[in-house]
Formats: sequence, structure tokens, C-alpha cells
Amino acid sequence: MTKTPDMTAMFKDVLGAFPMDNSAMKDAFKNTATLNEKLSSVAFDAADKSADISSAWTKDTLTRLTAMTSAKNEPTDYAKAMTEFASASAEAAAEHMAAFAEVAKKVQMDTVELMMAAGKEVKAEATATAAKTAETAQTTAQKPATK
Repeated sequence: MTKTPDMTAMFKDVLGAFPMDNSAMKDAFKNTATLNEKLSSVAFDAADKSADISSAWTKDTLTRLTAMTSAKNEPTDYAKAMTEFASASAEAAAEHMAAFAEVAKKVQMDTVELMMAAGKEVKAEATATAAKTAETAQTTAQKPATK
């Protein structure tokens, strides 16, 4: 009978010949998770502020509609109420759209800050890793020469 080769031992030998630094992978995962947490915080904060703006806008509109739809004594009062509603709605739209723009601007600024900080961290880590790798390679290259 033929004996099946032990592939587990073969892979263990191959992987043992090429040691990996698992701490680098752990650090990369940790850094990615931290960045995602910060970006999520920015997004949730923006969503919360946008919901507040939308809610306030809706409440303002309903209040104005209630005033506009109340019974009037004179037909001209209906036209006046409609004009006041349209004018107030246009003014409110401009105010609320400006508030949405401020939220969007803050999200953009916060995201740029986070990405710049992450880029600096990645650059520093890459430089440190490259230096460590070069040092290890130099040490490994010198070992056979000293034997």
C-alpha cells in the first residue's frame, strides 16, 4: 500500500523557513479598527446632527402650516397667510440648507484630519519596519560569512 505524504509537516517546514512577524499583522488590524471607529464616530455624529436639523425643519413647517390653515374672516387673509408661509418657508430652507452645509463641511474636515493622521502613522510604521527588515537582512547576511 502507498503511504500518503504528510502535507501538514511539509507546510510546517516551509512556513518555518519563512518566519513572519505576526505582531505587524496584529498592529495593522488594530490600527485599521481604530481608524474605522473614528470614521464611524464622525459619520454617526453627522447623521445625528442631520436628523436634528431635519426634525427642526419639519416642526417649523408644521407650525407654519397650522397657522396658514386656520380659518380666516376675510378672503384676503388667506392670500396674506399663503404669502407669509411661502416667504417663511423660503427663509427656513436657506437657514436649514446652510446648517446641512456646515455639517458636511465638518465631516469633510474631520475625515481629512483622520486620513492625514493615519497616513503619518502608516509612514512612520513603514519606515520603522523597513529599518528593522534591513537590519535583520544585514545580520542574516553576515552570519554565513562569520561561520
